[in-house]
Amino acid sequence: MAKVVRLYELGGPENFVIEDVDPPAPGPGEVLLRNHAVGLNFYDVYERTGVYPAELPAVLGMESAGVVEALGEGVDHLSVGDRVAHGTVGGSYAEVMLAPADQLLRLPDGIAFDTAAAMMGKGMTVEPLVTRTYAVQPGDVVLFHAAAGGVGLIACQWLKAIGATVIGTVSSDEKADLARAHGCDHPVVTPRESFVDKVMDLTDGEGCPVVYDSIGRDTYDDSMKCVRRRGLLVSFGQSSGLVEPHRPNVLTGAGSIYLTRPTMGDYVVTRAELEETAQNLFDMVLAGKVRIEIGQTYPLTDVAQAHRDLEARKTKGSTVLLP
Repeated sequence: MAKVVRLYELGGPENFVIEDVDPPAPGPGEVLLRNHAVGLNFYDVYERTGVYPAELPAVLGMESAGVVEALGEGVDHLSVGDRVAHGTVGGSYAEVMLAPADQLLRLPDGIAFDTAAAMMGKGMTVEPLVTRTYAVQPGDVVLFHAAAGGVGLIACQWLKAIGATVIGTVSSDEKADLARAHGCDHPVVTPRESFVDKVMDLTDGEGCPVVYDSIGRDTYDDSMKCVRRRGLLVSFGQSSGLVEPHRPNVLTGAGSIYLTRPTMGDYVVTRAELEETAQNLFDMVLAGKVRIEIGQTYPLTDVAQAHRDLEARKTKGSTVLLP
């Protein structure tokens, strides 16, 4: 028997149900994956609450690392016993899971299971954000919200490795220290400081060529004020709530700026794109340019408390669930 976390009703963390199941047999193109570590992401909160559609009953989780236990028909690029990881397969809140073989990536020997679970989805989110959504250049002054979160800490280091100057918003002095230690040049503690004022001060009133906003409702309007003329606002999340609809002419009033709402699914479509994105991430981590900060771990069976802490902004860095 193996434990799995199921959701039968949308809403609060109390709706999670821990069940025992028999490990399923993999079908064609699938593998049976025994998870050693599972990543927690705000995407999971969006699914749990219905912001993103989830077909019920649902097993949440998009990020995990473990060992291949069985192969389905037609799987010839993996073997039983391979260490693998992913950041794109739903149903990861489980001790064992079926996963499409073409979404799994062999894990380099130098990367542990918990590190992989903490970085795959987050790191493969950051890679296209800073290289393709907007190709950050040395010398760019960039604003990145939630700089002390799992995505934020990876992004700050990646941006610093490129040669950018990083302004990052955080919610406390402790998180400011953490962000600073991971490449954020100018942490802004938003309960008492204005990130708009900081951006304008550091850019001589010009604004940033790109602003990355995963917070949404609470920051969106002010984020727009931080984008320089003909710059880009990257809205890629809504941890504080959905952004209110607006007419396109708002972008004109902000300086003819551009707006995009990217998802990893539109940047990592083919197997070649998946492998390239993951390899870029592996290279950054193995070279020491990006350190993965695991701020806290929880047993898989304590997933409800992990969700509560994430929503209350009590977490730092990445959160990992341990089956």
